[in-house]
Order: sequence, then C-alpha cells, then structure tokens
Amino acid sequence: MRTPSCLHTSFLLGLAGLLAVLAGAPATHAQTNTLADGPEVPGWLTQPLSLEDALNVALAQNPSILKSQKDIEATHGVMVQTRAVALPRLRLMGDYSFNSGTESFAFIPGQPAATFQQENNWLAGIRLEQSIFEGGRMRSAFRTAKHLQEQALQQHRGTINNAILDVRTAYFDTLLAAEQITVNEKSIALLQKELEDTRRRYEAGTVPKFNVLRAEVQLANAKPKLSRSRNSWRIAKNNLATLLGYNLPTNIWDNIPLQLTGKLDRTPFEIDLPNALSQALQSRPELAVIRQSQALTREEVVSAKSGYQPSVQIFGGYQGRNTGFQDDLGIVVNGWIAGAQMNWNLFDGLNTQGKIREAKAKLGKTELEEADAIRQIELEVRTAYSSFIEASEVLDSTEKVVEQAEEALRLATSRYEAGTGTQLDVLAAETSLTEARTTKNIALRDYSVALARLERAIGMDYATTPASP
Repeated sequence: MRTPSCLHTSFLLGLAGLLAVLAGAPATHAQTNTLADGPEVPGWLTQPLSLEDALNVALAQNPSILKSQKDIEATHGVMVQTRAVALPRLRLMGDYSFNSGTESFAFIPGQPAATFQQENNWLAGIRLEQSIFEGGRMRSAFRTAKHLQEQALQQHRGTINNAILDVRTAYFDTLLAAEQITVNEKSIALLQKELEDTRRRYEAGTVPKFNVLRAEVQLANAKPKLSRSRNSWRIAKNNLATLLGYNLPTNIWDNIPLQLTGKLDRTPFEIDLPNALSQALQSRPELAVIRQSQALTREEVVSAKSGYQPSVQIFGGYQGRNTGFQDDLGIVVNGWIAGAQMNWNLFDGLNTQGKIREAKAKLGKTELEEADAIRQIELEVRTAYSSFIEASEVLDSTEKVVEQAEEALRLATSRYEAGTGTQLDVLAAETSLTEARTTKNIALRDYSVALARLERAIGMDYATTPASP
C-alpha cells in the first residue's frame, strides 16, 4: 500500500545534478517504424517504455521543466544584483579635459605670473568603495536573495509536479487506447466467427438469409469502433511523445512506434480527507511561493523605509594627475586617497513615502492571495478526493462485469447451438461483453488518473517517488 510521502527538499537543491545524470542516460523507448527507403529510426525509439522510465525522461527533457530551469538561472542573476548593494565596488577612473580659459596671477610685481590651471588636464586612479550604512537595506538585500532562491525552487517544484501529472495522464490515456484496440479486435473476431457460423447454418438450410444479413450488419457496425480506437491510440502516443520532449525523425509516419510496458491496474491508496487537507496545506509549492512573495514584499517595505535614512560609504584608493602649475603633462602628482561620504535626502518630494505605501499595499495583497490560495487548494483536494472515491466505486462495480458478460455469452452461444436460443441473444451478449470490457478499461484509466490528481493535490513530489502502474 502506498501512502503520501513527506516532501524531499534535498531533491530540489540537488536537481541540477540529477538532471545531468538523467541527460547522460538512454532517454526514450519504442519500436522501429521507418519509411522503406528512409534512414533508420534512432535507438531510443526501439526500447520498451515503462511509466517510471517515462517520468525520468520527462525530468530530463520535458519542455516546461527545461524552461523552468532557465527561470532558476535568471533568478540567480537577480539574486546577484540584489546583493550588490552590500558588496564593495572597485572603480577605475580616468578623465581628460581641455580648457582654454586659464587664469594667471603675479604674486610679486615684475615677476612672471603663476598659472593655477592648465589648458590640458588629466586624472586617473583606482578606488574601492564600501557602503557601511544604508538604513537597513544591506541586510535586507541578503534576506531578499534568500527568499528569491526559495521562491524559484518552489516554483520549479510546482512545474515539475504539473508536468509529471500530465505525463502520467498521457501514459494512462495511451494504455487505455491500446486496450480499446484489443477489446474491439476481440469483438470483431467474435462477430466474424458468428458470421461464419451463421453462413454455414444458412448453407445447411437451418437459418434464414435474414440471420446472415444481421450478422453482417453487426460486424460492419463494429469496424468503425476499431478505426476510432486506433486513431485515439495514435493521438495519445503523439501527445505523450510531445510531453516527453521527443524530437521525432521526419521519416516516422503517423503511428509513432512507442511501446509501453505498463498496464492499467488498481494501485491501492488510502488517506482520509482531513489528513489530505493537512498535508496539502503543508506541502503544496503554490502556498510556499505565495509565502515567499510575502517575505519579499516585507523586504520591499524595509528597503523603502531606508529612504528616510542616510547612505554612508567609505573609500580608499590611489590617484594620479598632472600638475596644475606647469604645461608639461608628464609631471605627475600622485598618492593614496581615503575618506568617507554621506548622502541624506532631507526631503525627496514624498518619493520615499510613496514607495512605502506601495510596498505595504503589495504586502496586503499577498496576504489576501494566501487566504484565497488556501481556499482554492482545499477545494482542489476535496474535488480530487471525491473524484477518487467515485473512480474507486465505479471500478468496484466493474470488477465482476466482464466475467459475467463472458459467462452470458457462453450460455447464449450454447443455447443457440442447442436450438433453444436465438441469434439475437448471441449478438446481444457479444455486444454486452464488448461494453463490459470497454467500461472496465475506462474505469481503470479513470482510477489511475484520479489517483494521480489526488496525489498532486495533496502535494506529493512525483519526481522523487514515481509510481508505476
């Protein structure tokens, strides 16, 4: 019996390494299907594909997951920018100017005048600056970077779980389509056998021509169902291949040669609704993302309030320039420089006040978003739980139907052969058997999908513990 597992936070932190390993392994699976004169199909299309294999391939190749990884990389860049306010800055300075408006002054009458500014001037130096007080903005920058990282990881985790749910659903849909082909092929085989038997009876003169026509009509009506099930199978495989990020060769025809090894079956799962709700509120990444947004908005308030405080920096470096008393640019005046500087906006036109009001309004909005998200998640869990109960009950009701339908067909055939039954009874029993098999397959698929959605609703991480059907 599988029960909900706790969240694996270390999985997210080590996801890059996991994906690198998966990317280096053989990724995809199916049998060959090529044009007669075309190139060979890649080897990854010639291997069987289990559900666990499909989930691993999705982790490495699903487009949504890959795009989410790029979002994490972009977030890392934002984190670096955020922390920059608290880190030192090393600047290389250089300046050259020409000014023909120079002044000269003779200190002693009759002596040459002294010039205090030359026409050509240059300055160069290197300077290290470090902020030592920003009104609380520096410590806030490090907290903000941490919240950004956690928010990005939680968003990525949600993307993974959504993508894996889509892959599981598509895998089950493909299995259902394949089972429906088998059901319809069996139905046609039974109807074909019935038609042949009726023709022999007609040739022997024991049944009228009408019985043959009725058997032919019944067989003809069953063939479109087989065509539709084959089309559903082709479409389901295309959908699954797209979710797995397969780049299919152009020489593959409409029937993608995916060969699935899983089967539709009931996987035991038990959880009561209160525990499901509790786990969802603790584990759902959507809530974690909103809570990190709240923390980020609180840091925005801190950053906005820092506008009321002074900004203080210290600096030190080395600087050189030309002398201001002679025209020779090669005469250099240089030396070490050090100092401190402060900027304090005593009045900034209410800019700081406006930023504070904006940040506080955003914070209030995130609090409302959290309350609404909790309600939506609880509704999702209740809906998924109810759908799972329904799917379980429907599956229970179909457990014995196929056996009963097979027995009914056997009895109808025996009675017909003994002359105590009619052909209509046999055809009706064959139709009922087909419907029973179809209903059971659909019930198995609905149960598997309902279970996958319930697990997603309560916040289980599929990527860490994928479930095979």
